[in-house]
Amino acid sequence: MPAAEARPSHAVAVLLAAVLWGTTGTVAHFAPAGSSALALGLATFGVGGLVLAAASARRVLGVLRQRAHLGWLLAGAAGVVLYPAAYYPSMTLAGVAVGNVVALGSGPIFAALLEWAVDRRRPDRRWAAATGVAVVGIALLAVGGHGAAAGGGPADASAAPAGVALALAAGFGYALYAFAGARLIARGAPATGAMGALFLLGGLACLAWLAVVGLGPLASPGGALTIGYLALVPMALAYLLFGYALRALPSSSATTLALAEPVVATLLAVLVVGERPTPVGWAGLVVVGAGIALLAVPRPLTRRRRRVASVPDDDPLREESDA
Repeated sequence: MPAAEARPSHAVAVLLAAVLWGTTGTVAHFAPAGSSALALGLATFGVGGLVLAAASARRVLGVLRQRAHLGWLLAGAAGVVLYPAAYYPSMTLAGVAVGNVVALGSGPIFAALLEWAVDRRRPDRRWAAATGVAVVGIALLAVGGHGAAAGGGPADASAAPAGVALALAAGFGYALYAFAGARLIARGAPATGAMGALFLLGGLACLAWLAVVGLGPLASPGGALTIGYLALVPMALAYLLFGYALRALPSSSATTLALAEPVVATLLAVLVVGERPTPVGWAGLVVVGAGIALLAVPRPLTRRRRRVASVPDDDPLREESDA
């Protein structure tokens, strides 16, 4: 559960982080020719993870010393590794717009499932409806979401389903480390220390994997600039903002607010990269957006007050409703 009272600044922090994340796909698209998407993702999270840990080294060490945190640290670190390993290749196979929409659109779904499995907080009917709508949209994207790009097209449009599958895996990784971070913070870990510890462990694993994969064309001035931007801005800075938000917001709420990222990413993919989704792809984007809207729109205030009044002061539902 969140450890502090939710304020507008927590929501704003997530939205700012989402805008920064939304630039990731476009910047990655302009990496040196022949660059490996997997290597770029591993390098970004490896370097960025070390930067995040260094920014709050004392708090990170304090979190790592607590043996009671070990389980959630390992789970969150696994999510940190899974996310870039699946997310960056998904954009290569399915396109920047589709990869972002599916990865981030599925994040709140997986986060709610984790809350259901671990906290026994059962999702409501609205979540079920939103999930059903999003699944239909994701299916449309898998079938026809990979359109041509300006100046060329995808090497193999039949790779789109594999790209969508990878994007779903990235969505689960994203939800897993967000949920693990929220659990650590709820147990008393400082937000920057919790997120820094997760990304330190995950980042070290990414660098170890990168040593096997190799940098390839990324070992160049252009590659260094690409990795530097991705590691410092949408990685380090954005996740510091995200960690601040998790002080008060449930992981499902934070991941829902972060759905501003695919909006930014899609606009940049169309306007800068020149992607042109097919009509079926556009339909899928719209349907996923409808599912996102169902999740993101807050309940009526009167209903929330009625719900709070009906539960005891120590019930976790009260904290969620007030958040």
